[in-house]
Amino acid sequence: METNIERMDLLEKKNQKAFEGGGVDRVKKHKSGTRLTARERLHTLLDPGSFVELDRFVTHRCQNFNMGEKKIDGDGVVTGFGRINGKLVYVYSQDFTVFGGSMSRTQANKILKVQEMAMKNGAPIIGLNDSGGARIQEGVEALGGYADIFLNNVMASGVVPQISAIMGPSAGGAVYSPSITDFIFMVKDTSYMFVTGPDVIKTVTHEEVTKEELGGASTHSQKSGVAHFAAEDDKHCLLMIREMLNFLPSNNMDDPPKMQTSDDPYRLVDELTNFIPDNSRKPYDMKELIKKVVDESYFLEVHQNYAPNIIVGFARFNGRSVGVVANQPQVLAGCLNIDASKKAARFIRFCDAFNIPLVNFVDVPGFLPGTDQEWQGIITHGAKLLYAYAEATVPKITVITRKDYGGAYCVMSSKHLRGDVNLAFPSAEIAVMGAEGAVNIIFRDAINKASDATEERAKLTKDYEDKFNNPYVAAELGYIDEVIEPSLTRKRICESLEMLKNKRDSNPPKKHGNIPL
Repeated sequence: METNIERMDLLEKKNQKAFEGGGVDRVKKHKSGTRLTARERLHTLLDPGSFVELDRFVTHRCQNFNMGEKKIDGDGVVTGFGRINGKLVYVYSQDFTVFGGSMSRTQANKILKVQEMAMKNGAPIIGLNDSGGARIQEGVEALGGYADIFLNNVMASGVVPQISAIMGPSAGGAVYSPSITDFIFMVKDTSYMFVTGPDVIKTVTHEEVTKEELGGASTHSQKSGVAHFAAEDDKHCLLMIREMLNFLPSNNMDDPPKMQTSDDPYRLVDELTNFIPDNSRKPYDMKELIKKVVDESYFLEVHQNYAPNIIVGFARFNGRSVGVVANQPQVLAGCLNIDASKKAARFIRFCDAFNIPLVNFVDVPGFLPGTDQEWQGIITHGAKLLYAYAEATVPKITVITRKDYGGAYCVMSSKHLRGDVNLAFPSAEIAVMGAEGAVNIIFRDAINKASDATEERAKLTKDYEDKFNNPYVAAELGYIDEVIEPSLTRKRICESLEMLKNKRDSNPPKKHGNIPL
């Protein structure tokens, strides 16, 4: 009969074997450079001593191709729960040293378990992905495991925050779970995502491309927009996830977290008095304006390198988390295009799903013109942004700093899309279009008949600007709640958020809307 000491020894040996993953040699190869092991990643991500592992000794049941003789405890993924800054989270971390982190039926079951626990307990789910794809030896069983995970991703969407970190390869079916989640973090030079790899592409289309060019962190954070963040290394990636979670509630029934701040909510921002250039064609940096008015000048930008003509990210006002959406006059004059519309619409819908108020800074001359935009569907993609703002029931505060023209005026959280508080600087220009374009249409005949067309156009343009290119016509109609001195921006936003903290609004009962995808 075994003694208690012998039983404890056996447990210790089994634990040690599980901790070794794919073995010393594979771990050593994996850790070249700045890469961490699956367990090291979890210990970096979570509060010290908070991780509790589940299913440590689970192994696969495949007998094909001699797989019955190749079993490793945990089967290539470490799962469990822990805390980030005291907040409960559920996690899984794929271990590339075990069968290349490949997805088996058993690995899928482990991931499904923590996904379902996260939904039942109202806590975020964080996946650290590092996998060569489906385990070929298991065939359709592995594919079924992927599909089950995808279904859980969809069911959890809008219920608990879902975050994916790509910390190695993610190819084929492995890319779809991260793509359904709310935010994707990638690591420069060591992670990549693609549906089909360079070899297949070369065979089918004869294009030659490297893994990094095809699906690296820079590619997906700048060109495709698939990734929201590109980290310098594993540790940087995990610390960024910790930081972002400080802005998010645990689930869709919770309010966003409120942090202590020493920044006076009624602080005047005198630097904004002359911040907007007198010349309406001169650009300025909207990020600087945002930083001047938010708590402690701290703004966590999301999707920083993708569609930079619009800015999205998280900040705080009087300690409250908010989502910020702003046009960037320094890029494409702040015009809305396809990429900007998609980027902002997805961010707005996330904030609305998790009760995070929206603060919008508007300086937009309209939608970007051109055949390329039209042929690729700017109408449909622009409508996504309109839909997202109209659908959102969270508090919505809008500050128009300068241009707000045409359809873009309607789209950017106008009063007509249930904006709660709409403010404008004295420099705001709210009109169907810019003065010069309007004059050329309205007074075309008069200009053509004038003895000096240039002088007549200039006079009529000046008259139009005086009459329409200001915030006062909209204010007279109640479309703008208040024209404010720029220095009052922070004060008014904080006051508005306080006033709206108990806001309740809803949409008509329905299964779901049909957003123009």
